[in-house]
Amino acid sequence: MTTQFEPGSHALILGGSSGFGLATAQKLAEAGMNLCIVHRDRRGAMRAIEPEFEKLRGLGVGFHSWNVDAIAEEKRAGVLDEMSEILGEQGRVKVLLHSIAFGNLKLLAPEKVVPRSAPAALAAKLGVDSEALVAAADELLAGGEDGLHTLVTPPRYSSTSYLDEDDFARTILSMGTSLLGWTRGLFDRGFFAEDARIFGLTSEGNEVAWKGYAAVSGAKVALEALARSIAVEYGPHGIRCNVIQAGITETAALKAIPGNEMLVAQARLRNPGGRLTLPRDVANVIYLLSQPEASWINGEVIRVDGGEHISGVTR
Repeated sequence: MTTQFEPGSHALILGGSSGFGLATAQKLAEAGMNLCIVHRDRRGAMRAIEPEFEKLRGLGVGFHSWNVDAIAEEKRAGVLDEMSEILGEQGRVKVLLHSIAFGNLKLLAPEKVVPRSAPAALAAKLGVDSEALVAAADELLAGGEDGLHTLVTPPRYSSTSYLDEDDFARTILSMGTSLLGWTRGLFDRGFFAEDARIFGLTSEGNEVAWKGYAAVSGAKVALEALARSIAVEYGPHGIRCNVIQAGITETAALKAIPGNEMLVAQARLRNPGGRLTLPRDVANVIYLLSQPEASWINGEVIRVDGGEHISGVTR
């Protein structure tokens, strides 16, 4: 295999066992980059993950993985200690991707439910039972009839548990500010390549309020602010830092959001491409931004969504 990166180049991917992290690992490995993947998964989930890791090993690159809590300081130190031996004298970290998806998805306050009139009005007009109509809409939406998203069963949230300050702190650390610890750890040990690239991941929830997304939204905004400061303060050392704002993507993290089916339907309806963003779309852009020609892109939030964010059109 002909590598497209300097010999000894490594990618350290935090959250690399699925979604954006795994797709990026695949893309970079195809281009000859060695992989170090940190993830946190239960034993049962590893049955599905190990075959994906075997595919990465089959690409002929160096591959190492750690199933540990990436935000635990002692675990981070342990991974970095082992990476010292893996990198040796010549190896360096060219890419650091922060793709940790762990957050509390609860409301801030009790939901005041506003009754919807459309399903009942339509059912009455058609002379059918309203519950049967909503059930039919649920089934059709699951089959791809996105235009019915206003008629389906609304998302349900806990009526007894709400976000508190600890939830915010844990989520912001996990999905946001933990990037600093890994960046500093790599830098202090001299692991970064001379022209290294750091990437974080954000979403439209950085400026749009979705129910149950407040803590994750706070983490995304914190990550973006941190990335800008990394871009400025580590930039003189040859390190570039950018954040990718992906469109709605069907990942395990998305499926954990209440009402994700409606988010998916709305995204497809307004996306000029008529589809959701794929993890591979994001991986392709991270690959491009890791090339020498992209060395002057620094401190940016780059949308990878096919025009979903700017679209005011609904199909």
